[in-house]
Amino acid sequence: MSDFFGTISPPENLKYSPEPSGLVSLLNNILRLAIVVGGVYALLNFIIAGYQFMSSNGDPKLINLAWAKIWQSLVGLLIIVGSFALAGLLGYILFKDPMFILKPKVYGP
Repeated sequence: MSDFFGTISPPENLKYSPEPSGLVSLLNNILRLAIVVGGVYALLNFIIAGYQFMSSNGDPKLINLAWAKIWQSLVGLLIIVGSFALAGLLGYILFKDPMFILKPKVYGP
């Protein structure tokens, strides 16, 4: 018996890619951009705080301000790195894949 409806093939210009696209890709790019901006901001804060520290001329108030800026930059970097470590740990514990949260896989047709 022949196929009543015939065969249907997808259009040539429409190809499925297993790589995430659309909203997932946009959110991943925004997250990566935020992390890079945070890292560059922390680097600039280190440079500015170092310059303030060197130009304080022994003034304890200025030295304390420079150290406060250095510590704030270190805490910010620790939060960024800690978020990656926590996401990897949770992904491994819950899904047995450390990259599950960091690189989500969205399967489509």
